[in-house]
Amino acid sequence: MSEQDRNDTPEHTDSAVEDTAVEDTAAEDTDDQHAPGDEDRRRTEDLDERGEPEGEVPDRRLGLIADPDLPDQVARYLADELPDLLGEEHSWAVEVDVDPVTAGRHNTRDILASAKQRMQQHHWDHAICLTDLPVRAAGKPVVAEVDLDRSVGMISLPALGGTQPYRRARQLVLQLVDELTRRQAENRHGLDSRLTALLAPLHREEHASEHEADVRYTATRRRGRLRLISGMVRSNQPAQLIFGLRSALAAALATSAFGLSSSTIWQIGDQLGALRQVIAGFVAVALLVFWLIAAHGLWEKRRSGGEQDREQVMLYNTSTAVTLTIGIGVMYVGLFVVNLLVALFIVTPGLLSSTLGHPAGFTHYLTLAWGFTTMGVIAGALGSSLESDQAVRQAAYGYREEQRRGEQAN
Repeated sequence: MSEQDRNDTPEHTDSAVEDTAVEDTAAEDTDDQHAPGDEDRRRTEDLDERGEPEGEVPDRRLGLIADPDLPDQVARYLADELPDLLGEEHSWAVEVDVDPVTAGRHNTRDILASAKQRMQQHHWDHAICLTDLPVRAAGKPVVAEVDLDRSVGMISLPALGGTQPYRRARQLVLQLVDELTRRQAENRHGLDSRLTALLAPLHREEHASEHEADVRYTATRRRGRLRLISGMVRSNQPAQLIFGLRSALAAALATSAFGLSSSTIWQIGDQLGALRQVIAGFVAVALLVFWLIAAHGLWEKRRSGGEQDREQVMLYNTSTAVTLTIGIGVMYVGLFVVNLLVALFIVTPGLLSSTLGHPAGFTHYLTLAWGFTTMGVIAGALGSSLESDQAVRQAAYGYREEQRRGEQAN
């Protein structure tokens, strides 16, 4: 290496080091410029996820642990409504945690214990579990329970009835928060209204036993039982049954199409009176309901040594029969409307009059559509045999009840 090269090398190295140092400094400056923005963005996303307004840090956190389906929908509705309703003395953040394991325990003691664990994991101040599991104690439906020492509570949504579950759940959550925060909790938030006291009175009970919750809200035996059944049916969402029974629906549509092309069906429907038509419609619905229950083992029996008593089994079977009846009834009405529109579009008044042998009006089109529909629903009973037991359970029940029956089947 020449002397000139040896003289240039250190100088060149120093320049490279200096350039590297400048680049590192620039990178650090860039990181410093972006770090605050990233931190603010992360903080904003965290606040949005928790449902907290930006710039405010709530001093109380309430967690709502819910089953999938209806309890999840109710919990998310409450998460939007509750912060403003709870914020009299404190600012609140309400978070929703969909946890089928916690909400699906078989008794309230296990539900409350599991809710306590979830509360500690999320660093909540209080936790309330919303479950669609029907709960009873001493023969009476249990609406809610509170464990003051653990600062957790539980609400059985079926016990609230089949109508207005969102409003009633809001009232009850506010009541339970009063219990958990040791505020005055003597049936406020509309739970002590005259209408509630007349139709569905709630009784507050305190228990000192360590094996039971500190506070329990129960309904009456008779009226509470009817309300519990209606709530169980609501949890099953019977109107969605038609979308789960694809084979039955396909058979019903195919048979209706055949009836549309048969003049004999037109004449039979014309000869039957209105009373016979109505009876035939009810018989068709009842036949499909019976077929679904019998073919797929939906009728529950009391097992020897099981935890369920006779009344609990009766509640499950009644809710199953009502759920299927409503679901098949919705299918019948929907199929009737479709058949009526098709008949009005395809069958001309002249063709219908010549086939029946007398002038035909709109009422005769109703009779025509009724005949197609009744035949279709009866054929749907045969089509439902192609459905698997699991598919029928998924169509007929909500998440929790479908899981429970699936465990029994296995």
